[in-house]
Amino acid sequence: MKLPIIVVGILVMSMNINATVPEDYKGKPFEDSVYHGGAQMIPGRLQCAYFDLGGEGVAYHGDGINHGSGELNQKPDHQRPHATPYFWNFRKDEGASTSYTKDFADFNHKEPVPFAPDTNQLYIGWTKNGQWLNYTVNVKKPGTYRIVALYSHDATTFTFSLNHNQVSECKLPLATEGFHTWNKAEVGKITFPEAGLQLLTFSYGEGNNFAYFDFIPVETK
Repeated sequence: MKLPIIVVGILVMSMNINATVPEDYKGKPFEDSVYHGGAQMIPGRLQCAYFDLGGEGVAYHGDGINHGSGELNQKPDHQRPHATPYFWNFRKDEGASTSYTKDFADFNHKEPVPFAPDTNQLYIGWTKNGQWLNYTVNVKKPGTYRIVALYSHDATTFTFSLNHNQVSECKLPLATEGFHTWNKAEVGKITFPEAGLQLLTFSYGEGNNFAYFDFIPVETK
């Protein structure tokens, strides 16, 4: 008679330590013809351009136009030979703006810059106040994480929410003086109390491009 009780106890404990995406959320992890990784993992790198599928009001809040892939990158001189149509047209029909790093914009600075991104690094841009992006993330290890951002332009603040609750306010440490001059720096911390699939919301204002966030566990003594 003791064996069923022990088994049930183990199952209940497992359920209590694993979080889930809110039941009312209709978005899905981003995937396309190139990226098949599903929910991005934490610890690890969160690519900003891989926000969830689901459209306006579900996966993101934008201004209804992809000003990068849907406008600027449709011009022949912005379809750089070091890229491919995949980068030129990345998510061009979405209402949040994406683009990629280019030779004549992001890598032609005469003076040393804080950080040089990879060629063809995807990013979100044309940011405006009140916009946000949703990401279904797979938290493999609960705990507190340092957040390191690859960003450009103004020294602004932004927030992360976890399952609809704000849990972190971040600050970009310096202005890079240009939308195509990049910096990589620690911007804040965040705590994930539980493991499992969860909804991470990135809310931002005007004045930046964002490429990715590295979530690095805080070492405990």
